[in-house]
Amino acid sequence: MSDFPLNYLTGYGARALAILPLTKGMIAISSIVTLVVALLLLGAIFRSRAAFDPRGLVQDTGPLRWVYLGAALTVAALAGVLVWTMTTMAAAVRTGPEAALSLEVTGRQWWWEVRYLDRAHPSNIFTTANEIHIPIGKFVRVDLRGGDVSHSFWVPALGGKTDMIPGQVNTTWLQADKVGSYRGQCSEYCGKQHAHMAFTVIAESEAQFEAWRTAQLRSVAPADPEPSASAEGRATFQTRCGACHTVRGTSAGGRVGPDLTHVMSRGTIAAGTLPNTLGSLAGWVADPQHLKPGAKMPVLEMSGPEIHSVTAYLATLN
Repeated sequence: MSDFPLNYLTGYGARALAILPLTKGMIAISSIVTLVVALLLLGAIFRSRAAFDPRGLVQDTGPLRWVYLGAALTVAALAGVLVWTMTTMAAAVRTGPEAALSLEVTGRQWWWEVRYLDRAHPSNIFTTANEIHIPIGKFVRVDLRGGDVSHSFWVPALGGKTDMIPGQVNTTWLQADKVGSYRGQCSEYCGKQHAHMAFTVIAESEAQFEAWRTAQLRSVAPADPEPSASAEGRATFQTRCGACHTVRGTSAGGRVGPDLTHVMSRGTIAAGTLPNTLGSLAGWVADPQHLKPGAKMPVLEMSGPEIHSVTAYLATLN
């Protein structure tokens, strides 16, 4: 569970804090407008001064000064909100210091591919899924791609929404002032499992982040030569799952599904749909369509022993 759920009324980073006053201001203005309209409507109902002729037709009752006044106030309010919105958008895209970290996030149906870039040292580039780790207080550049259909990247406690469009790269920024996990969500309807397309941003100290990144760069350990459930599971995984999933250090090199090299280091599976436990893993391997109908992962029709061995192998991928 995230420390900071989907709540757009709080902010813990420069972009979110830039947007927050506008959000609260718009809520206040909308509430006032609704109240005024309701009061005027009630006044018109209970204190109507319209005169009717014998034929039942409404006659002109005088000048339209209230209409003119209402129109003027509306135009002034809309103009003010427009200026406020444009100013806020400019502040939200302002990055401040140079990015300490660059990521590439691609929206898939229905999960998030996260690539950590390092142009100076390409050997330090690695890929993970559905979980983004960032060092606290640092500006992180995020290049967003729509992998199949349009998605939208949204971490409300850290900033606004940015669309992800196939064939186009949009850029956003993350920066967190407080340690913790922040819930993110796709906010552009993208298909059957749109509601189950979540991710987590984990803001941690620089030392913790570097330790996590170092661990993520490691390939998996060599296979155990002795017969075991995990050794059998590795062979089964490479045969049955390796065409779609990657586990670095093995022959599994598929790019259709998430990279599973360090899957057990993540808090959830299936893009926030399930907690990352052995029971959830076994259920997901056995029948992903029951848990997330329409997902790209097919039912592989594995036997009970095969599911047990594959789950035992996945449990070793920390």
